[in-house]
Amino acid sequence: MEKIKIQAEVKAEAEKVWSYWNDPQHIQVWNTPSEDWHTSKAENDLRVGGTFLSRMEAKDGSYGFDFSGVYDEVEENKLISYTLADGRRVKTEFLNENGRTKITTFFEPESENSKEMQKAGWQAILNNFKDYVENQNN
Repeated sequence: MEKIKIQAEVKAEAEKVWSYWNDPQHIQVWNTPSEDWHTSKAENDLRVGGTFLSRMEAKDGSYGFDFSGVYDEVEENKLISYTLADGRRVKTEFLNENGRTKITTFFEPESENSKEMQKAGWQAILNNFKDYVENQNN
């Protein structure tokens, strides 16, 4: 299956990026593709065999879904791979260089929506993450 690739470079050290990427309190803030969506619940057991769940919902209450899975690989500040509840695989790499962290995610598309739509949605969430981290002073 052909994977979709998204990427962003965050002006922050890998440790900060890693923390914001994995802390449920932060996930609930940045994990949205647009202003009309939000993550109402986030859980994360970041270890091989651990599970995660993000409840994504339209703010008007018209639609919502759980984004969940099981971790296959976890290499602190460097790599996370997991299998989604529907069996699709995702891998995210974190490359730290000169105070910046390049995040690259490869994911298997689902069959319901176009690949272009999926790439745009995942990229929007990644861009939101980048903006969130870069605007935090701690």
